[in-house]
Amino acid sequence: MTTNNTDTLPSLEASLAEVSELIDKMEHTDLTLEQSLSQFERGITLIKHCQKILSEAEQKVQILIQANNQETLTDYGIDNNDE
Repeated sequence: MTTNNTDTLPSLEASLAEVSELIDKMEHTDLTLEQSLSQFERGITLIKHCQKILSEAEQKVQILIQANNQETLTDYGIDNNDE
């Protein structure tokens, strides 16, 4: 079972899995208002954590692109040498 300790935040994948569990629990279990609010608060914390992880990853990608002097992103799978 997951904990409601906001001091220890799991990895992106584990956070997304926990959010899914929280949603399922809130949709299919009779929770009190206080329990629902607690679950909702944990979900918001996890979602913000995921957004932070994704934002940091995006920044790393931008840095790597700039380091390779490639100013624009190209579509995956398109080979520009076939012309």
